[in-house]
Amino acid sequence: MRVLVVEDEQRVASFVARSLREKAWAVDIAGTGAEALEAARRADYDLILLDLRLPDLDGLEVCRRLRQEGIETAILMLTARGMVEERVRGLDAGADDYLTKPFALAELHARIRALGRRGLGRGVVLRFADLTLDRRRRAVERGGQPVALTQKEFALLEFLLVRAPETVGRSEIVEHVWDAQFDSGSNLVEVYINRLRQKLDQGHAVKLLHTVRGVGYRLGLEP
Repeated sequence: MRVLVVEDEQRVASFVARSLREKAWAVDIAGTGAEALEAARRADYDLILLDLRLPDLDGLEVCRRLRQEGIETAILMLTARGMVEERVRGLDAGADDYLTKPFALAELHARIRALGRRGLGRGVVLRFADLTLDRRRRAVERGGQPVALTQKEFALLEFLLVRAPETVGRSEIVEHVWDAQFDSGSNLVEVYINRLRQKLDQGHAVKLLHTVRGVGYRLGLEP
C-alpha cells in the first residue's frame, strides 16, 4: 500500500511516516495543501492521510479539489478539533473517515487497513491456490506451512495477490510498494521478486510466481 501523509508539522509527519514504513507501507510526505494536490495528481496512492489544518489550503479544500478532479483515493482526515461540525464538514467534502488528534498509532493503523481493504476490494485474508496472506496477523502460509517474509516482501506479495491473476508491471509495483525516493533505475524490484519466488515456490511442484517477459509479474498455477 502507498500512503501520502499530508501534515505541516514535520515532527508529527516524520513520526507517523516512520510508523507506517515499519508496517511495510510506502510513504510520501507533503507539508502543504499545494504539495498534496501535486503529489496526488502525479502518483497513484491507495490512501491519503490528510491533516485539516495546513498553512495554505486547508484539508477541506484539498479534499474538495481532489474529488472535483475525479481523484477517488481513500482519504482519512486528521484534526486536533473534535467538534461534530468539523467531522461532518470533512465527510461532506469527500473524506472517507475521520480521526481526531491525539490518536493512538494502533487505531490509525487499523483505520488505514480498513480503508485500504475497502479501496482494494479485498478482505483481511487474501488467497490464491494454496497460498494465504493474513493482513491482520501479517502472516503468510503456503500449503499450510508458514512462510517467513520481510516487511517489503510481504507488501510486494500483498499487491500481487490483490491483482491476481493479472500481470502487474514493474512501474505499478514501484508505485504501490515503494515510495517517491525509490531509484527507478535500480534492480531492486527484480531482487525482491527473486527472493519471493525462492520462498514461495522452492520445493513445490506447482510454481506460483511467474515473470511475463517484457510485461511484468503474475501469480499463476503453471508447473
